[in-house]
Amino acid sequence: MTNIVVLVKQVPDTYSERKLSGADNTLDRESADAVLDEINEKAVEEALKIKEAGEGEVTVVSVGPDRATDAIRKALSMGADKAIHVSDEALHGSDAIATAKVLAAAISKVEGFDLVITGNEASDGRGGAVPAIIAELLGLPQLTHVNELTVEGTSIKADRYTEDGVTHLEANLPAVVSVGEKINEPRYPSFKGIMAAKKKPVETLTVADLGLDAGEVGLGNAWSSVLEASPKPPRTAGERVEDEGDGGSKVAAYLVAQKLI
Repeated sequence: MTNIVVLVKQVPDTYSERKLSGADNTLDRESADAVLDEINEKAVEEALKIKEAGEGEVTVVSVGPDRATDAIRKALSMGADKAIHVSDEALHGSDAIATAKVLAAAISKVEGFDLVITGNEASDGRGGAVPAIIAELLGLPQLTHVNELTVEGTSIKADRYTEDGVTHLEANLPAVVSVGEKINEPRYPSFKGIMAAKKKPVETLTVADLGLDAGEVGLGNAWSSVLEASPKPPRTAGERVEDEGDGGSKVAAYLVAQKLI
């Protein structure tokens, strides 16, 4: 039996226009359509494959505002069994370290978990550090950037593809695994799954419920923050060179002026 925790995140759709809030330069999540992060879908799929190969339970854990329940229900409709949703205004603007602390505390609420699966990075931040921080906080081995994953009894084996070849990884359970975008193709939720997801339990917790101090999280306690941001300037028209027999010299002079040659 393998009890698996999958971390999921609701992010702004990459096809929507994304921008920062003018008030504090944090991501304006209300300005864009919200979806379940694509790599998180693959993490859910991998957890379900492991569950279906034996016995066990898949618990979804997510940190986010109220509407993050849409992403949670998507994971439940795919086949996950239950969920924990950490939602608290104090979390606004939290950095990777604070987010990892909250997630680690939420994971610890899942009794007898054997495996934590997450994506390598989320499309709204692309820090790629949270899985490793969680593993450190929980004192668990970490297998990151995984492309193939196999559970064998009380151990786990994984392959990581690189430009130099394939790295073989192995660890004893419990462990933390982060998966890459090429690990699988996630299933589409069936109508039966969508209906069943409405009845699956979702436990909502606050920072206090996790035994954490609000002074450890939030924008005011972040180790990094955005001080200033400005929109990308519009593309200007290029410089046109009229060739009157000296076109090559003009182009060369332009490239020299731009320090390109």
